[in-house]
Amino acid sequence: MLQLRPSCECCDRDLPADSPQAMICSFECTFCSDCADRKLAGKCPNCGGELVRRPIRPASKLDRFPASTTRVFKPEGCARPVD
Repeated sequence: MLQLRPSCECCDRDLPADSPQAMICSFECTFCSDCADRKLAGKCPNCGGELVRRPIRPASKLDRFPASTTRVFKPEGCARPVD
């Protein structure tokens, strides 16, 4: 099950569980669409993987399967990844 992390690792922007602006890699590193597109060119700076839109968990499932509340903020790692 996806963690649905609550914020962008680059800019610390809030990304609620229902945000269509959340982007993730296969390791669930989480970024806002602005940082993913403008700063990272669609690649995760941690693993080099593709950043894709995070699925939205149905609101009816959030009570039983809540989103994470742990914020990850690593602005120093938000440079465009090297190929």
